[in-house]
Amino acid sequence: MNNRQSGKQQKPGTINWGIIGPGRIAHKFAEALISLPDAKLFAVASRSGKRARDFARQYEAPRSYQGYEKIIRDPEVDIIYIATPHTMHFENTLLCLENRVPVLCEKPFTITRSQLQELVDTARNNKVFLMEAIWTRFLPSIQKVIEIKQSRLLGKIKALYADFGFKAPFDPSGRLYNLKLGGGALLDIGIYPVFLSLLMLGRPSEIKSLAVFSETGADESCSILLKYPGGAIANLACTITAETPKEAIIVFENGQIRINRKWFAPSSLTIIHPDNKEEEITFQYSGNGYEFEAIEAMKCLRSGLTESRDLPLDFSLDLMGLLDEIREQCGIRYPGIDD
Repeated sequence: MNNRQSGKQQKPGTINWGIIGPGRIAHKFAEALISLPDAKLFAVASRSGKRARDFARQYEAPRSYQGYEKIIRDPEVDIIYIATPHTMHFENTLLCLENRVPVLCEKPFTITRSQLQELVDTARNNKVFLMEAIWTRFLPSIQKVIEIKQSRLLGKIKALYADFGFKAPFDPSGRLYNLKLGGGALLDIGIYPVFLSLLMLGRPSEIKSLAVFSETGADESCSILLKYPGGAIANLACTITAETPKEAIIVFENGQIRINRKWFAPSSLTIIHPDNKEEEITFQYSGNGYEFEAIEAMKCLRSGLTESRDLPLDFSLDLMGLLDEIREQCGIRYPGIDD
């Protein structure tokens, strides 16, 4: 296996990316890399050699591999983006970290907090970069929301409302309904509103959650109510059975922020100021939005950091812990993991 030195600052020029798992989300990430002059998709790995070759050809990556060992051993790959199904994230990421290969892993990091703790411990012991790919965290719109919150212009947050829902075709073998692939609404899309609540309000003091299940046993809808020590509440929902508004509203003591549709990838915010005047802020960027998480990861590599200051591993641990508690309350279980 490769003998990369831990904690080594990466080269100042182009950073070579590898992708494990050339599926739907990997296409979005590969498209984003095209918009970055200092990034290159260098290698792709899949259990299917043909899928790896086809993906590499589409995005002009010079190398493709069947299986995952060779891409991890490739000394010219600077960092690997893990884009396999949820249930494979743990083993794929662990293999990289054990061989001191920096990793950006698609959300959710793992299925359980205990799995994630093992990854975090391995990354920290080996002094290797690790970050969860929650692309929403790095979008200019969400950065602006954080800036407004920190300015205390509108006072303290009193309530937060966020939803994420779409109507997915029922496919028992597909990733959304197949428990062996980590299927279900909560881990696939419910993670977004839970993430926003944690980002804005921190850890709750009380959680109440309910779920509706499909015939495969996967959760198809979840409703989550969170209470915080300061008196704030968050009301969150997700579903894969219907289109929802996909909006988020953050209610402050002296105003509101409406993160407009689709709030997890918004092009605009509406700010309601203390004098009730509304201000709309729009955002434009050249890529598809996934480039911002890649920029953050590359910035960390060039600075010799082993985790992001804006999305630290302890935040991801807290997020996974919340998802564990919600799953426990709802009775969402995965064979071979929760047995």
